[in-house]
Amino acid sequence: MISSSTPTPASPAVPAFEMRNVPVTALRDASIVVLEQVNWTVEVGDFWAVAGLLRSGKSDLMALAAGISRPARGVHHLFGQELIAGYEYERLALRLRIGLVFDGGQLLNHLTLEENIALPLLYHRGVTPEISARLAALMELTGLEPWASSLPSAVNRNWQQRIGLARALALKPEILLLDNPLTGLDPRDAGWWLEIVDSLAAGHPIMDGKPLTLVVTGDDLRPWRQRARQFAVLRNQQFIPLGQRDHLDGHSEPLLRELLSLEARSLPRPTQT
Repeated sequence: MISSSTPTPASPAVPAFEMRNVPVTALRDASIVVLEQVNWTVEVGDFWAVAGLLRSGKSDLMALAAGISRPARGVHHLFGQELIAGYEYERLALRLRIGLVFDGGQLLNHLTLEENIALPLLYHRGVTPEISARLAALMELTGLEPWASSLPSAVNRNWQQRIGLARALALKPEILLLDNPLTGLDPRDAGWWLEIVDSLAAGHPIMDGKPLTLVVTGDDLRPWRQRARQFAVLRNQQFIPLGQRDHLDGHSEPLLRELLSLEARSLPRPTQT
């Protein structure tokens, strides 16, 4: 007989998301497999950097992780629940716990920058007294308040991607996926992104101080080496986990050496490790 004083065993933590034997197909053509048999677990609070060369499947992997596309085979769990075929509304509550920033922002060109940010708030929350304050805070985050009423075509791609970040954060997700956030940026804009990502990992006021689970992709691991805590590369249609930061030195993966051996750039120092 178990004594009433016996402590109840703690339930194992549920991963933020988990893929088991999942092939990743191209977002624009589901008949094309870009990654074979992905096995990947992202724990709550993790910070992953996933790197690969051009057309290695980074964007397709992010779309699958966000639940935009579904695996043809295998199992994909999000917060312990399997994402299976079904009606969109059946997966909506899960998907709203993930924010995805597309490469380039992918804004709606007929809406102003502020209206692009407001879209998920209006669609999922409706008009509320709090929406104006939330929009103001998100515009302030981007540093683009003077252009709030401008159309996306009036600002450069770098700034469009900032608005994409604000839109992804509007509903306060628990997971943030950043697809190639540093591609094509000058040092000033790259520095802005690195500082924002550092603060989101630590707990930014825009998220009520709650640290986000983060996944970033890119074709260069150097900016993330002292920031991310888990690493992987995409090579020859394979998802290859590399382990934690201290596992990178001396790792035998040939693509890793290529992604870390480019001429060093001047990048801002991380605010956390």
